[in-house]
This record gives sequence, structure tokens and C-alpha cells, in this order.
Amino acid sequence: MGIPQRLLGENEHVVFHLRTHIKRILGWLLLGLLVLVAAIVGTILLPPDAQPIGSYVIWGVCVVVLIPVALVPWLKWLTTTYTITDRRVITRTGIFNKRGHDIPLRGISNVAYERSFIDRIFRCGTLVLETSADNPLRLDDIPNIEQVHVRMTELLHRIGQGE
Repeated sequence: MGIPQRLLGENEHVVFHLRTHIKRILGWLLLGLLVLVAAIVGTILLPPDAQPIGSYVIWGVCVVVLIPVALVPWLKWLTTTYTITDRRVITRTGIFNKRGHDIPLRGISNVAYERSFIDRIFRCGTLVLETSADNPLRLDDIPNIEQVHVRMTELLHRIGQGE
């Protein structure tokens, strides 16, 4: 989907619009699948004299458990985005209450990335943007981290040369 054009400056172009890698919520989604399987098995094994009330109870509990186990993590993942334009890095997060952070590319002094063994398997990593602030901005679980890192260094080099 990307960031709306109305939130971009004049002649500002999106280079990357990213979400964290799906591995961030994979465990929660698998747990949600396990809850669904348990509800199906419970419904199948339910004695006939416990029908239909027993099925209603099983599926009611299933829905109540699925909300915090699978739905909330998925919505958090869906609503957390990182957008890199030719001028700035834009972070947006939040389901109901939105938070955003913009860093002008001119304010970034160094860009690096980190990849654990698991990150290498999933082809993702952490992008580390150092600014004049004390704490660097860390964008975790960025897909295709090496490609994003190369493009970020190109953008910073271009800005450093005054293009």
C-alpha cells in the first residue's frame, strides 16, 4: 500500500516501503493455528449429548484466545511500517494510537546492518541508522537487509555530494 502521497513533500519519492519480516509474528501465528486445530478436534470429539452448547463454548473460548494470541500481533505487524524516501526515513506504528518518527537523511551519519544466524536463514536483519542523537535508530527484521543497506548508502552518498 505505501505511505499516502499527501504525506510526502513536493518531489519526494518513496525508495522502499517496508514491514518487518513475517518471522517476527510467525510463532504467534503458529500458536493461533494450534488453537484452531484444538477447537476443531474438541468439536469433533465432543459427545453428541453435549451438542450444540459444547460447540458454542469451545468456539467462544477459541475466539477469545485467538484475539490476543494471533489477531493482536498480526495487527501490530500490519500497522508497523518503515518508509525510506529520497529525503527521510519515516516510521509509523500503532493500531489505534499512531506513533511516527521521521529522520532526515541529512541527519544520518552512518548506516549499518546486523544479521544473526536466524536472520540469515530468513534473509532479513536489523538496519542501524546512527544520527547525532545518543541512541541509534534500529529497524529490526527488515527483509532483504543487504539490498536496503546498499540503497541507503547510495542515498546518503548522493546527499553528501549535494545532489
